Amino acid sequence: MGKYFGTDGFRGEANVNLTVEHAYQVGRFLGWYYGKKSQITPQNPEGRCRVVIGKDTRRSSYMFEYSLVAGLTASGTDVYLLHVTTTPSVSYVVRTEGFDCGIMISASHNPYYDNGIKVINGMGEKLEENVIAEIERYLDGEIGEIPFAQKDQIGRTIDFAAGRNRYIGYLISIATRSFKNKKVALDCANGSASAIAKNVFDALGAETHVINNNPNGLNINTDCGSTHIHVLQKVVKDNNCDLGFAYDGDADRCIAVDENGKVVDGDKIMYICGKYMKECGSLVNNTVVTTVMSNFGLYKAFDREGISYEKTAVGDKYVYENMAVNGNCLGGEQSGHIIFSKHATTGDGILTSLKVMEVMLEKKEPLSKLAGEIEIFPQVLKNVRVKDKQLAQDDPKVQAQVEKVAESLGNDGRILLRQSGTEPLVRVMVEASSQELCEKYVDQVIQVMEEQGHVL
Repeated sequence: MGKYFGTDGFRGEANVNLTVEHAYQVGRFLGWYYGKKSQITPQNPEGRCRVVIGKDTRRSSYMFEYSLVAGLTASGTDVYLLHVTTTPSVSYVVRTEGFDCGIMISASHNPYYDNGIKVINGMGEKLEENVIAEIERYLDGEIGEIPFAQKDQIGRTIDFAAGRNRYIGYLISIATRSFKNKKVALDCANGSASAIAKNVFDALGAETHVINNNPNGLNINTDCGSTHIHVLQKVVKDNNCDLGFAYDGDADRCIAVDENGKVVDGDKIMYICGKYMKECGSLVNNTVVTTVMSNFGLYKAFDREGISYEKTAVGDKYVYENMAVNGNCLGGEQSGHIIFSKHATTGDGILTSLKVMEVMLEKKEPLSKLAGEIEIFPQVLKNVRVKDKQLAQDDPKVQAQVEKVAESLGNDGRILLRQSGTEPLVRVMVEASSQELCEKYVDQVIQVMEEQGHVL
């Protein structure tokens, strides 16, 4: 990760550590960088640099949109505006419409006062690290002045709401069956899904019960969406729905709820879809790509079903990189970022919903039965604030205690130490057969950190 850009873009509190000046500079750099590479194509007969921008519903998203547009057009780029839309829709439009790159303005599941700039390359994938490094050099003043476009070379903006509509049509085309007679609850998190999810499910014939679908710029992710799943659980039970789906602010993740109101997280979704795809002969390499944070129970279930798996660092960016290199077609995170590479290059919450619906309808089984095949192990994760997270994690006595815990767990659990990417924290996580064991082993490791003087 860089100084400004993390695993999911440049994120921070609006006008505190992510300012309009930052957005303008990012726009200036991207317009100049991609302008040098832009070529004449059937979709771009003038050979001008073309960038597409989408945003979520935060109040500051409009401010950042205009700042990015100013920077891009000043560097000679034509900017196409999707307006309020999802992150995966930006990725889809970039790769199908021949854009040089795409930008999504969103801080995902963060509160409304945060925001972020996610940059997507011409293939619809998260931006390459070498380009991110160059953007950061420009932000730090290490690259000379970028020339301003002049006269007819100055860029312009084009309304491109049609691109979002094409994405909606694409999602509808993926469904294998009608959703008629299915009652589906949708929690749109007062975010990007508000502009898309209901349209898709209505078009497929579902009876929809939609909540948190009235964004006002300040209520995105507030007691709603995939990080506050209890709201959807109540709606599903109160309305006798067959299931429900909750999205985050930019709708690139999805958490489901079965007909009994029980949560079906990203790990369970990967199991349900992975097993179904194996049965259909469409699970390429017979492999699902996970992160190191996936539950131990998922791996036990995959082992039982004869499904192989890979483990990457946390972040759907790393999941997709593994999939792209090895040709795997399904991967994701416990948090609900699920990637179906046949259809998308990023996590896509609404697409994930359609895939879960497909398994239910094709197998004629309720979500509770499909998800009930996997036993999720109790998990305890504690964040330890430390003086130096690298020293704390690498301390020989800490590592010795971790090894001792791992030996005690054997094949019936696991322990994981992981540094936070943004805070002075070491995360200690244990999965075991009982909550009591998890607490016991986590506390043992934290006690050694305290004894060694690492804890603040």
